[in-house]
Amino acid sequence: MTPRGEVVVAALARERGRVAGDLLSLTKPRVVLMVLVTTVVGYYVGLAGAPDYARLAALLLGTMLAAGGTLALNQYWERDVDALMERTRTRPLPEGRLAPLEALLFGGGLTAAGLGVLALGVGWLAALVVAATFVLYIFAYTPLKVRTPFCTLVGAVPGALPPVAGWAAARDDVGVGAWVLFGILFLWQLPHTLAIGRLYRDDYARAGVRLLPVIDAQGRATERQILSGCLGLLAVSLLPTLIGLAGGVYFAGALVLGAGFVTLGAQQALAPSASRVRRVLLASLLYLPALLALLAFDKA
Repeated sequence: MTPRGEVVVAALARERGRVAGDLLSLTKPRVVLMVLVTTVVGYYVGLAGAPDYARLAALLLGTMLAAGGTLALNQYWERDVDALMERTRTRPLPEGRLAPLEALLFGGGLTAAGLGVLALGVGWLAALVVAATFVLYIFAYTPLKVRTPFCTLVGAVPGALPPVAGWAAARDDVGVGAWVLFGILFLWQLPHTLAIGRLYRDDYARAGVRLLPVIDAQGRATERQILSGCLGLLAVSLLPTLIGLAGGVYFAGALVLGAGFVTLGAQQALAPSASRVRRVLLASLLYLPALLALLAFDKA
């Protein structure tokens, strides 16, 4: 091969690598990892016997594909909004590194493949829960973000469904335990999301995203909702022990973690500041994996 040909081949290889990296970034791998963790916890807590590893593998693969596809479609839908925000304007679609049609086909293909794997390898109920997650996230939460602050509550529903899908894969039902896990994830998202909105309020306002911190100029309603979410989470997080899913170690740990989270939420409500709301956000990121680890460790 001539030197010029080698240069062309190297350039094509670099371009393919860039496109692959941009497509991967559309799926938000860190978010997908969190979805997988909560799904596995739901599966493990719901197990009544030995795990079916083939079914678990299909659950993980299908969930990974469907979640990644859903997040890619979300970026396709929000590409114009993302272009207006400092924290998102360098994503592949706003910067023009990918064409919208590429993102649409990629996201749609991944989502369809994931749902197919779940339906064939896990069962219709788990596939239905994941399909509901996709529909609610793309066709309810995403368009509502530029219309109403209630989008946070709507968005917390699909965000709380992964452990329900895991439970459904383990038991072929969605009993009380599944909804307790749903409640924990739902309530956790309120202080977590509102803290992010509080920190990046100007950025969201610039893009026309109507989160509560954007329309709540004084911040009073936002701080109340953060504290209310922390209090509700503390109460619901104790239910796994009370309904027989977990033991006393989990109960004690959940009580300590929840009380600490409530304390930070109360400090932010009483004397709001950027530093305090950052502590709420950091606490939310530490709280959830710690609580789920306790639940898995002390499963009844």
